[in-house]
Amino acid sequence: MIKGICDLRFAIYACAVVIVAAGSGQALEIKVEKTSIDLPTVLRLAGAQNIDVQIAREKLTEAQVAEEQARQHFYPWIAPGIGYRRHEGQIQDVSGNMFRADKQSYNLGATVNAQLDLGDAIYKTLAAKQLTKAAGHALASQQLQSVSLAAQNYFELAKAEALIRTTEEAMRVSENYEEQVQHAVEGGVAFAGDKLRVAVQTGKFRFALEQARAQKRLASARLAEVLRLKISEELSAIESDVAPLTLIETNFTLNGMVQKAFTNRPELKGSRALVSAAEENKKAATRGVWIPTLGAQAFAGGLGGGKDSAMGNFSDTADFSATVSWRVGPGGILDSTRVDASKSQLQSAKLRSEKILQQIEREVIEAAVQVQSLGQLVESARAIMKSATENVRLTTQRKEFAVGIVFEVVQAQQDLARAKMDYFSTVADFNKAQYALAAATGQIK
Repeated sequence: MIKGICDLRFAIYACAVVIVAAGSGQALEIKVEKTSIDLPTVLRLAGAQNIDVQIAREKLTEAQVAEEQARQHFYPWIAPGIGYRRHEGQIQDVSGNMFRADKQSYNLGATVNAQLDLGDAIYKTLAAKQLTKAAGHALASQQLQSVSLAAQNYFELAKAEALIRTTEEAMRVSENYEEQVQHAVEGGVAFAGDKLRVAVQTGKFRFALEQARAQKRLASARLAEVLRLKISEELSAIESDVAPLTLIETNFTLNGMVQKAFTNRPELKGSRALVSAAEENKKAATRGVWIPTLGAQAFAGGLGGGKDSAMGNFSDTADFSATVSWRVGPGGILDSTRVDASKSQLQSAKLRSEKILQQIEREVIEAAVQVQSLGQLVESARAIMKSATENVRLTTQRKEFAVGIVFEVVQAQQDLARAKMDYFSTVADFNKAQYALAAATGQIK
């Protein structure tokens, strides 16, 4: 049968697949490449290589091109070409007389055209400029999110590795005691139940070890996805221990953090730019329609032809025209639907900006509470681990003097392993919370 410990999202890449031959009891584990990585490298790759960051960067390029296209509405265009015209039969002169005429003509030259919807051109260019700013802030926001997510996945990976080391150590100690008790039972100086107790504990450690290994594989796959690395490779944190970081001082004030977020967060800057773009679109619908459309055309070249099939008489010719007009109706003056739509879009942009403001404030408060709470829990977990370590020492000493029983030592080892696991988990969560708060206040660089 096939056993897999995996997250659905990483079912293809992250599963630690074990194939067990029926009845043989032997397991064949698929080998994967292993790569070590440190936190600075994770942060650098997340800010540059993450696929969501790449998408946001392309959207910025699209916005920049759209802004340039909006500016080009101010420029005239040239249409070089050749024209040919022939007429046969009846025709009417300017006085209304009808007569028969066979003639043809041709021209060669270039026409310069300019039709400038001045109101739209002005306000659409201003709106496009604001949309470019919004796209730039969206890129910064995505980089911020990617770096924060990568850091948190890295700490999950480091935590899983610390749990593996702790569980392996506890399991070795338990296996050693199990072997000693086995000899004592065979010698008739120990109770068989003690061996079973130790065996049960060894089995629990073995079970926890497999869980920690699966957790590490999944954390590796998630981190590789964020960093846009090969997901089939198994990443390993370079740091040998999980240690509490001091990314943010814990004596901060909540109001101060919220104000920093309001100043730094690119999402808020981007939402303000979108509001400004909506305001320019509204001005285009209410003010721009009163600015006239300017039109101009100039042709310069040559004209030739004549009666019947004559192709001569070619000489230079030029035509010029200019217009000033207003558009009344759909898309112009008195178009109330366009005005109403622009007002609605502006109101929606303002509401989205307000929602982002509230969301940022909530994120800061949640992350700040986590940092302060976990900062205190780290110290408590460290004290518990210190007590558990001392308990193991004293219990082992009692066993050596035959005062205690073997199971007391095993129980003490179990308590120590649990204390270490709790400590490493708390430290990892504390580090993750600090990065979450740094991201919430826009302070990750």
